[in-house]
Amino acid sequence: MSNLVRKSHNVSVLIYHYICPARYRRVVFDQKVDEILKETCIEISKRYEIEFIEIGTDKNHVHFLIQSVPMNSPQKVIQIVKSITAREIFKRAPEVKRKLWGGKFWTDGYYVNTVSRNGNEETVRNYVKEQGLEEEYHQLYGQQLELFG
Repeated sequence: MSNLVRKSHNVSVLIYHYICPARYRRVVFDQKVDEILKETCIEISKRYEIEFIEIGTDKNHVHFLIQSVPMNSPQKVIQIVKSITAREIFKRAPEVKRKLWGGKFWTDGYYVNTVSRNGNEETVRNYVKEQGLEEEYHQLYGQQLELFG
C-alpha cells in the first residue's frame, strides 16, 4: 500500500503504472530474469526515492507500480529503473544478451499512467468541482474552461 511521503515543503502520494516491453518484444522473462529484476528493484529502492509497490512480468514485458516523490519526474523514474535493471540482467544472465542484439534490453518507449489511492478521475473531478461551493466562491469550470480548450 502506498504511503504519504513527507518532505520539508510538500506531502505527496505519486503513484505511476508503467509498462515496459523488452527490446523487439522478445520473450526474455523467465524465473531467473524475474528474480534478478526483483532483487535489482529492491536495491534501487534503497538508493533512490523510488518505491516498488508491485512488479508483474509477462513473457515480453513488465508492469511496474511505482511510488516516487515530486522531485522525480515520471521520465526520470523509468530512466533509472530501465538503465539499472538492464545492466544487472545482462551482467547476471548473459544468455539474455544473445537474444537481444544491439546491446539494449528495453524498448525506447514505455507506457505510463498515474494512479490514485483516493479514487478515480471522476471522483477527483467532482471533489475539485465541489470545492468552495458552501462559501459561494466562484468556480473555475464550465464556460470559463472553454476559453482554454
